[in-house]
Amino acid sequence: MEGTRKDVKDATMPQVHKVTSTDFNEGEIVVEEGAPRGHYGFSGDEVELALRGYAPNTQLEKKMIRKVDLSLLPMLWLMCVMAYVDRNNIGNANAAGMSEDIGLSDNQYAFLISIFFIAYLVWEVPSNMILARVRPSWYLSGLMITWGAVCCAMSKVKNSRDILVCRFFLGMIEAGFFPGVLYIMSCWYKRNEIGKRFSLFYTAICFSGAAAGLIAGAVISGLEGHGGIAGWRWLFLIEGLVTIGIGILAKFVLLDYPHIPSKRLTPEERAISIARIMHDKQETEIRTRKLNPWQSFKAAIVDLRMYVFIAVYVCQNSATSVSYFIPTVLKSMGYTGTSAQWMTVPIWATGTAVLLLLPQSSDRFKERRWHIVGGLSVAWISAVVGLTCTSNDKVRYAFMCLYIGGLYPTAPLILSWVSETLSLPAEKRAVCIAITNSIGSASAIYASYFWPSSDAPRYKTGFACVISFIGVSLILAASVPLIFRVLPKFTTKAERELEIEEEVQARS
Repeated sequence: MEGTRKDVKDATMPQVHKVTSTDFNEGEIVVEEGAPRGHYGFSGDEVELALRGYAPNTQLEKKMIRKVDLSLLPMLWLMCVMAYVDRNNIGNANAAGMSEDIGLSDNQYAFLISIFFIAYLVWEVPSNMILARVRPSWYLSGLMITWGAVCCAMSKVKNSRDILVCRFFLGMIEAGFFPGVLYIMSCWYKRNEIGKRFSLFYTAICFSGAAAGLIAGAVISGLEGHGGIAGWRWLFLIEGLVTIGIGILAKFVLLDYPHIPSKRLTPEERAISIARIMHDKQETEIRTRKLNPWQSFKAAIVDLRMYVFIAVYVCQNSATSVSYFIPTVLKSMGYTGTSAQWMTVPIWATGTAVLLLLPQSSDRFKERRWHIVGGLSVAWISAVVGLTCTSNDKVRYAFMCLYIGGLYPTAPLILSWVSETLSLPAEKRAVCIAITNSIGSASAIYASYFWPSSDAPRYKTGFACVISFIGVSLILAASVPLIFRVLPKFTTKAERELEIEEEVQARS
């Protein structure tokens, strides 16, 4: 077995620091220059030494976490804001006359919304399979630069075919971003640290809605007809250029995986980052052999637990369809025009506040299931009130706030739950996250039909649908441990071989 380890080391080229002794309790690590590294930055002996000496919550570890937070969270949050601005600006452009200018019918516009999510569904899994094997700083920034270029191209469309092609490519490119964010975070943070951090990206969704309206209002009103160009074309062009600029900046700001050397982290900090995740029963690309894309895909699709999480997430995501129609529902409560737009602010503010609190509580208590069940229960009760209480609009409005506050924070908790439960091997985890998120996102293809204007003012169809979906999601989430006990366990041959190899290496 020693010969095997030597072969692995000899097959690598660069040289970096070698950890020769550790004392995490004191926060000190002695390093030796010029030693050959293993395939992922540290040899098996170095990782074992780091893991054996690891003690949680030292000052050195806390300093390392602060560095990682500053290198990842602000930039990923800003990238997330622009992702949702760029996917939703089609509505602002349409309100500014896009359909009339290029001859879009109502049905074509509806399909324009759906085709984004069709492409998203098809390409999310392949995109995340690539991410597991390349540097995130290159891949995520490359995705952003590319979708920014597509957004710029939308300013030049001349007919329905052009805009449909652009929207398809926009969905295809953005497909890898959001699950990619969760995947890279799962490589740096422990299970009890992910929830509250990942929830920050759902605040970006709420913020992007407000930001998109402000940007669209300023651009369209200020540049309409300037240079003979329609305001909605300026909107696509300017937002696309901003996205490209942020994507270029992201290349120099984002961290890669813990095993990849970085000027911002010392060798001892990288050793801690690997040891702490291994200690937390997760993997950060330490293995010398990986599952290839096809093997990781097969390993994911034979794991029946993933399908339980998919059902929970699809039902939860279907219930978020009301978010596209909140101004319309508010009009049925008596709010009109600008007033209806302003009254959406407290609703999203409630969602943002709970997004900051519920995942933090979930991380603190290291618990997912009952936090998800609690949020879904609040949303279910609020939907029932929305359907049955038609005489008091103030009560309906208050419960609309509670509905968003209960429903939206459960999404990052569900995806975090997937990442933690289906954590090994890492390539399989990436595919499971992508499949779950892509199928959940695809619910937007059909859920937008829950709220026809002919159902105003009570919207019986919409509320009845979300009550049903939330109820199913709630019951499944509460029953996950029981369901897992009776599910048969299936693994692929490649996955079993990998487990055997790791057991042999661990004993040597």
